[in-house]
Amino acid sequence: MEETSRQFEAVIRLCSDVFVKKMEDYGTAWRILRTPSLTDQIYIKANRIRSIEEKGTQKVEEGIVPEFIGIINYSVMALIQLELGAIEEQDLNKSRIAELYDKYIFGAKALMENKNHDYGEAWRNMRISSLTDIILMKLLRIKQIEDNEGKTFVSEGVDANYNDIINYAVFALIMLNAAEPK
Repeated sequence: MEETSRQFEAVIRLCSDVFVKKMEDYGTAWRILRTPSLTDQIYIKANRIRSIEEKGTQKVEEGIVPEFIGIINYSVMALIQLELGAIEEQDLNKSRIAELYDKYIFGAKALMENKNHDYGEAWRNMRISSLTDIILMKLLRIKQIEDNEGKTFVSEGVDANYNDIINYAVFALIMLNAAEPK
């Protein structure tokens, strides 16, 4: 499991780098988005991955690696929004955003380590297409919970599903060797 931890951190460095660069370009404009809008953004990315997997071809040059990175980063944004709520203006400085990013990404990592202990890293025997499908299923669950105004009877909440999405996307990027030196 040490290898998984190392690979997870390599993927997160890649995702964090993209997150920081986009923040340089756009600031924190995403803070205006309500969590259902972020859920829909993640859904668009996961659906594109599935479409590419099914068709075996794509017309837009950007492949699936940037889409999985986007899924991770939008999921972190959603977790931040769950904590802070949407706002009308950009309100957080770079260091506060970095602190929140780390809080949620390493929270997802801790969850992954606990689940890997119990499940014995079963994800390593899965197909990337199955990871995509599970991400889409988690998104449909989130949408249902959002439509139910956050109420669940016996199920985990929205935050748990975002954490699972982060981890499944990290697993896909590990399997795609996205963070390995070429």
